[in-house]
Amino acid sequence: MATSPTSPAINGFFYKTEVTPTSDGGLKTDTSKSSTATGTFTPVTSTITDKTGKAGEQTFASGATATDKAAFANSTSLESKARNNQVELSKPFGNNPTAEQKTIINGASGKPNAAVANSGTTNPPTAPDANQQKAIAGENEYKEGTRKEYDLDMRYPINLSLVQDVIKFSILKYSPSLAKQNQNQGAGQFGSTKSRVVTLKGGNPTIAGSERIGGITLPIPSGISDSNPVGWEKDDFSVLQSELSKIAYGYFEGGVAGGENAVGKTADKLEEANSSGDASAAVQKLFLDNLIKGGNASGRAFGAVFNNNAELLFSGASLRQFSFTFLFYPRSDKESIVVKKIIRAFKQSMSVKRSATSLLLKAPHTFAIQYMTVGKKGEAIQHPYLNRFKECALTSCSVDYTPDGTYMTYDGDEKSMTAYRLGLSFSELEPIFDDEYPEDNDASIGF
Repeated sequence: MATSPTSPAINGFFYKTEVTPTSDGGLKTDTSKSSTATGTFTPVTSTITDKTGKAGEQTFASGATATDKAAFANSTSLESKARNNQVELSKPFGNNPTAEQKTIINGASGKPNAAVANSGTTNPPTAPDANQQKAIAGENEYKEGTRKEYDLDMRYPINLSLVQDVIKFSILKYSPSLAKQNQNQGAGQFGSTKSRVVTLKGGNPTIAGSERIGGITLPIPSGISDSNPVGWEKDDFSVLQSELSKIAYGYFEGGVAGGENAVGKTADKLEEANSSGDASAAVQKLFLDNLIKGGNASGRAFGAVFNNNAELLFSGASLRQFSFTFLFYPRSDKESIVVKKIIRAFKQSMSVKRSATSLLLKAPHTFAIQYMTVGKKGEAIQHPYLNRFKECALTSCSVDYTPDGTYMTYDGDEKSMTAYRLGLSFSELEPIFDDEYPEDNDASIGF
């Protein structure tokens, strides 16, 4: 059995393929996936190629999703291309396959009709060229020159101890909520399976299924706070609208009989209002207000207004915003370089990306943020007495190069400013929901 190298991330997943010669001279390929390059790989799909190079029907593991099946059923998808290249690179027959073995490999890699060059020679399978590798990695989706990764452990001060409380930022490659790997496949379920809740992995904040491409650790700044907004709006609903809605509901729920019953009840109420004098006063009010434009003539005459049945109604979820201000005072050339890298990382990662053809603009990178402290066993944990975060977009990044009011640089090789003030404004990508608070109730503040 030969196991291929793990593929680069493709739509949020990593793939590897095991290629095993069968007893009748063919090949069996088993492809698995994982959300991380070093995580546990779960089976996705298998194929068997006979000794003539003819591939049999592709089968899928019980855990394969509809997205997996669609991807590997499409011979032009990145997933299929990655699997096919992994078959060629796995060298199941060693470094010197025969012409017949090359034919079998071609069949297993989706090239059953490919000519076998230098038949009978000892040349191994050809590795994919640079463009093919870029296609497998999805790197050609961005314009050439776009930065793909950052330092994973930038910290200021450079001797910052992780024993103290800190705030950590992870730079993430943006994963759209309705990308095919994030679409909800459950019966009767709508929307996305993508979780935007920040979790810890290896002591670093991250988002499940998103690729972490950079990390920054800073002291917790002053003035931190949070505010959880929810949309509530005043709504007016007149008596006439109320009665008409009851009639409509009557028809919806009880058909003609239900509608007629609702009409009858409304007529009884109008008769009652007429006998009390309210109906007459309402007609006079309408007439007076329309006859005399401007002012509240009917209010002056009757001392009354229509009952608008005002009520505060839930209007929808809202998104939280956060702002942080950091002061940097580099104390050495080495620290000034780190400060420069940190500021550049924030500014560059939040920049809009261009597609390879510049036809489309693509989303900037996003951030996983977490306040960190040290647990009872000395491990890094989320601070239980400070708020948690969901995945955030950096919406504004400002830099004050003279925060002390004077232009001043160090007289050294780096010519660094003596101080910097960095202002960051973030907005969470999705609202906070009740069911996302930790199940341990009061063990932490939560969001």
